[in-house]
This record gives sequence, C-alpha cells and structure tokens, in this order.
Amino acid sequence: MNITFSPVRRDDRLVLSKSGEVLTVNGTDLDFGPLPAGALLPRDAIGCDWIAGDVERDAAGALTVPLILPHGPDAPEAARFPAPLTDVADGAVTLPGEED
Repeated sequence: MNITFSPVRRDDRLVLSKSGEVLTVNGTDLDFGPLPAGALLPRDAIGCDWIAGDVERDAAGALTVPLILPHGPDAPEAARFPAPLTDVADGAVTLPGEED
C-alpha cells in the first residue's frame, strides 16, 4: 500500500494504522482488499472525509490511497510538503512531520 497526501491547514488530527489491505483512519476500518488490479474506487464511494481522491490499484496490484494530511500553523516542512509513503508496513503509520 502506498499513501499520498494533500496537506491542509486544520486543527484536527489524523491517526492511521494498516493491517494487510485494511487502512484504519481515526478508528474507521477501510478494507481495500476487494479492489481488483487495474481498478479505481471513486472517492465519493468510500464515505470517509479523510480520503483526498480516488483510490487506485494498478495493474501490478499496488494500491494507492490519497489522504488529507492536517497540519498546524507552525508545522514542519515535512508536513506542509509531504512525501508519499511507499510500501507501508502493517502497524501504526507515522505521518510526515511526526518524525521531526
């Protein structure tokens, strides 16, 4: 699973964890396992305000999930200009800017 980010100045918090094809977003499980290779799942069909765009699984099976990344007024550069996370391991997900 790959995660891309759209940074937004907001005061709320995003907490992520991953287990296989399930991404838990602030306590809500999103199971992307059924999405076949080469398919796109429209943002509107997901029902999660943290999803920033369509979720895609490429022909090779790699899943990309775009998320909103909230940050405060004095956020580090890593949160304001986040790099994508690739091949995200199972467990708690450290967000860009949290490691600073």
